[in-house]
Amino acid sequence: MTTVEVWGSGQRVVLVHGSVATGPTEWQGQRVLADAGYELVVPTRRAYAETPVTRGEDVVGDAAEIADLLGDGGHLVGHSSGGLVALLAAAARPDAVRSLVVAEPPAFSLAEHEPAVARLRADVEPLFSEAMSDRAFLEEFLPAVGSPVDELPTTVLEEWERLVPALRRGTLMWDVVVPVQALADAPFRIVVVSGGHHPGFTAMCTHLAQAVGGEHVVRPGAGHEVQEAPGFTDLLRRVWNGRPTDSPI
Repeated sequence: MTTVEVWGSGQRVVLVHGSVATGPTEWQGQRVLADAGYELVVPTRRAYAETPVTRGEDVVGDAAEIADLLGDGGHLVGHSSGGLVALLAAAARPDAVRSLVVAEPPAFSLAEHEPAVARLRADVEPLFSEAMSDRAFLEEFLPAVGSPVDELPTTVLEEWERLVPALRRGTLMWDVVVPVQALADAPFRIVVVSGGHHPGFTAMCTHLAQAVGGEHVVRPGAGHEVQEAPGFTDLLRRVWNGRPTDSPI
């Protein structure tokens, strides 16, 4: 089952991690917001909460659990595959969402006609059918999506390697249909953030923002790990306070 940590108190915020990660590890950079009047609800999605990992991540099933974590209402943030989870959860419970921020969700279905998106899928998809070790998979997968292996500490790679089976056995992101009409009709603000490092992710974020009537913001400096980019945490505070994404905090 999904495990949950809660940091701080105040306005509820649910932070949804991406693939090959856990909630507390992925959102450490945002933990400072627990001292700024926010209750940060930090789940580790079901497949990644297991030790050892025995199942694949389930985007649809995880979305139902994340929707429940919104309680009576809260802000929702998701990164990568967790962004897809957040999109589905927000569409399921629009009245419980105060704002939605998604960082580079792999919304292939919205931009599969874009050459850069097709190239990204062509780089990644064969890895799921090749016979290789989890470490070899990780070392091929991370650079393909914009997380250079040579910039990561060995301890991080070892921890991520343990979590790789959840990704390899889980939902294929190009099979996920984003409920764009439900999101476009929803009353909350939607901000889509890309890292400016890969034309495929940029195209997906551009199309997603346009389809749901949201804003597209670029925060470079951390590749696909957009939640670690300079200014990302400040951007969240602006959105939660109802301010423009480029205004002073």
